[in-house]
Amino acid sequence: MRDKLSREHEVRAWRFVLPALLWTLIFFVMPFGFMVVMSLWDRIDNVIVRTWNLNQYREFLLKPYYWQALVNSLQLTVTVTLVSLVLAYPLAWIIAMRVPERWQRLALLLAIIPFWTSYVVRSYAWLLILARNGLLNKALLATGLVDLPLEIAATRYATVTGFVHFFVMLLTLTIYANLKQLSPNHVRAAADLGAGPVRCFLHITLPLTLPGIMVGAFLTFVLCIGDYITPQILGGGNELVLPQVIMMQISRRADFPSAAALSIVLMLVVSLVYLLCARWLRLERAR
Repeated sequence: MRDKLSREHEVRAWRFVLPALLWTLIFFVMPFGFMVVMSLWDRIDNVIVRTWNLNQYREFLLKPYYWQALVNSLQLTVTVTLVSLVLAYPLAWIIAMRVPERWQRLALLLAIIPFWTSYVVRSYAWLLILARNGLLNKALLATGLVDLPLEIAATRYATVTGFVHFFVMLLTLTIYANLKQLSPNHVRAAADLGAGPVRCFLHITLPLTLPGIMVGAFLTFVLCIGDYITPQILGGGNELVLPQVIMMQISRRADFPSAAALSIVLMLVVSLVYLLCARWLRLERAR
């Protein structure tokens, strides 16, 4: 009887799981598998030749152009992640610890308003602000702080600004959720033992919120390193990142095998970062 009930539960569980498995298989596993296969093909005289080789990956290793795009992507992503963390942690701490409980929902609502704006619209809005004839330069010229307009648009600084505006809010949410889970008794116990506010933060609050920081930083890394729109609009193509190079292979050369290989490389980088973060989180839980 128990075996029969167990089988019925298994069948019922599979009925619930099967739609999600089919969705993942059709829209993730199969496209990814096709991309891996295509990365092993060649493009000769504008024709895709279905031969099995590693020429596309060999090309990536030998061409400095591709390496520089990957380095630009990593530098940009690490910069955005660090700057966003520095700005998001104080904001999350103020909302969680200093804003009264009844106003915290409103504060979080105001924090996530940028998520309601279209990604493209938000990037073009920053372009209007940072352009040579934009609002920022007009304000600086009007106040006499500068004599000539600053060249901010079409630089890495503009790209970092556009990214940080978005990811500060994402990190604020993850860190805030972690801060709200902390028991105030930890800080009270440290204070009773003579620890000051700074020492309590460095030895109690910060270590206990590191999981939230790592999760938010990983999400920022993944979304930033794979983004094409913001570097294209705000960066101006002066420093190409890997997603831009992938799009160029498709739109300008129709070199789908090369684009597939570069996409696989990008996914390998993200997977490596994920494994490092997951290993670190497991080690933290084991302590």
